[in-house]
Order: sequence, then C-alpha cells, then structure tokens
Amino acid sequence: MVALVEHIVNPTLIEARERPELIGGGFFAWARENLFYSWPSSLTTLVLLVAMAKFGISLFQWAFLDAVWHVPAGPQGPITDSCRALGSGACWAVIREKHRFILFGTYPFEQHWRPAIVIALFVGLFVVSAMKRFWRIELAALWGLTLLLIGLLMWGGVFGLTFVSQANWGGLALTLIIATIGVAIAFPLSVFVALGRRSDLPFIKWLCVAYVEVIRGVPLITLLFMASVMFPLLMPEGVNLDKLVRAQIAIILFFAAYLAEVVRGGLQALPKGQYEAAYVLGLSYWQSSRRIVLPQALRTVIPPLVNNFIGFFKDTSLVLIIGLYDLLHSAQVAVAEPAWQGFGVETYIFAGLIYFVFCFAMSRYSQWLEFGLSMQRHR
Repeated sequence: MVALVEHIVNPTLIEARERPELIGGGFFAWARENLFYSWPSSLTTLVLLVAMAKFGISLFQWAFLDAVWHVPAGPQGPITDSCRALGSGACWAVIREKHRFILFGTYPFEQHWRPAIVIALFVGLFVVSAMKRFWRIELAALWGLTLLLIGLLMWGGVFGLTFVSQANWGGLALTLIIATIGVAIAFPLSVFVALGRRSDLPFIKWLCVAYVEVIRGVPLITLLFMASVMFPLLMPEGVNLDKLVRAQIAIILFFAAYLAEVVRGGLQALPKGQYEAAYVLGLSYWQSSRRIVLPQALRTVIPPLVNNFIGFFKDTSLVLIIGLYDLLHSAQVAVAEPAWQGFGVETYIFAGLIYFVFCFAMSRYSQWLEFGLSMQRHR
C-alpha cells in the first residue's frame, strides 16, 4: 500500500518580498537589491556602515597616521619615549627592532641567513607541491631532499657551517618545521589508521579504534606535557630524545588521529559498488585501495582535510608551553625587554598577519583545488 501525501501551500501565508526594480546594472543595483530592499534592512545596513567606518578610521589613525616607525638609539638601548607619548599610535619600531628575533628566535644572529633560506625552501616546496603537473613520484624525492637540506642548514656542523643546537631554533622557521613535518608524517599515518578501522581483522581494527579514541580524548596540551615530562622516564637509561623531537612525536600522533577520522569519512562515503568493482577486476586489497578507493575518498574530503591542516598549523603555537620558541612565543618574548614592554599588541599583530597569510593561502588553494576536481568530474 502506498500513501501519497499532497502538500497544499496556502499562497496567502507566503510573504512575498517585493523586489525593487533594477535601476541599471552595477554596484548600485546590487546594493539596492541586497542591502536596501526594505526599511529594516536599510537601517541595519546604515548602522553597520557607520560602526565600521568609525572603527576603520580609528584603526587607520592608530596604525598609520599616529604610528611611530622609528625610535632613536641611546647608550642604554632604544629610546621609546615617542612611543609612550600621549596620543601616539602603534609603535611599529618594535617590529623593526625585533623582527629578526620573531622570525628566527634565538638562532645565532650572524647565522640568520640559514633559517631565512629554510623559510624560502618551505614556501617554494609548498608552491611546487600545489601544482598538478608536479604530482608525480619524483615529488616525494624532492620532499626528501628538501627536508634533508633544511636539516643540514638548521643543524650545520658540516661544510663549514657552525653547529646550532635545536634549543636555539625558533620563530617562523621552527613553526614551519613542526607543522610541515607533522602533516607530512601524520597524513600517511592517518590513511593507514583509517584503513585499519575498516579492517576485517579484529586486532587491527581494535588497535586503531583505541588509538583514535585515546588520542582524541585528551587535549594536545596534555600530550605535549606527557612528551616533555613523562616520555623521558619511559626511555632506556642513557637515551634522551631532544625536547623538539618529543614535541614533534606528540603533534604527529595528535594530528594523525584527527585526520584518520576525516579519511574514514571519505571511505564510508564511497559507494559500495566501487569496492565490488575492484574485487571483480581481481585487484588485491592494496591495489584497489591505492588505485580506486583512496583517490576518490580523499577527493571527497578535501575541504575538511584542509580545514584540519589550517587548525593544526595554528595549534603548533601550543609548543610554547614546553618552552619552544615558535613564532607566537618569539613574538611574546620579543617585548620582554624593559624598553619594549607594553607593545605586545604590535608584535602579536605581526605574528597574526604571518599566520593569516599561510592559512588564507591554504584556504584559497583548497577552494581552487576543489573547483578544479569538480570540473574534471563533470567533464
């Protein structure tokens, strides 16, 4: 028995919004149709415009018109009286004075060219990896060589380079190292964990489920504390991993657990017919996963994957609680000097802009990649 339900819509209950007639194309027609189509909408738009204009003028005056860009140097250090004068705006002189510390941390001053090259290598590696024509097996080799070169530059000790301990690494270079290596190792690990959660082998499945649930059940700060304090107690006598390596392991485990759930969502969204087609073709489990299942599953979850990458990039700032001088911690410590105390807003804005540039680039690339893959699907 089939029941048919007919939906009857009373036209009198529908409040028809009268659209104004367009007075022509362009911005004014769009504004009239979207911002001033009724008197409540017009009032709200005007109030918001006035508030935004007032805030924008105040911000522009503070950031540019009344800003102090340079302070004189005295025998005891920089003289910041002009920054503290009544009515003065932002003191960007602190960025001019401390930008190298924020970018490179406590790395030896005369060796700052090395982390600068490391940052350029990371950016170049990101750009190359984002281009489809380089998506070949050779790209993995390029990643390996670049990371090896980055380690060589940061550590030194060979080819005439002065050895620099990991305790002196910091700033943007350290943030990029933690985030890039963390994602580069956590992502393939997450794929194996996601496949393991769907495995027919009970031990593999339970092990992956326990790993994901335990790691997701504790905050990243807890894992960092455990890696910093408890992990050395579990190591054999005489073995002591560096604090940066321990923090990197904790971040990789944390990232992989979250990414595994995203990948598992993509695997579950794949139609069952795809698995059956691979089975009919006689492909093995790993062949079908590599050639049929994973490419489609990962394509489905590109937006949440990039969203997690952006979140992880910002979460690397939590390493400051175990004493690592990442970008945010360097910006915080940069104003510890008495002459610059009270100008933390400027250093935080500087660090925030750097975070924004990287996160916004990832977001836009995600949209571009999703659009391109969608166009290919509809061809």
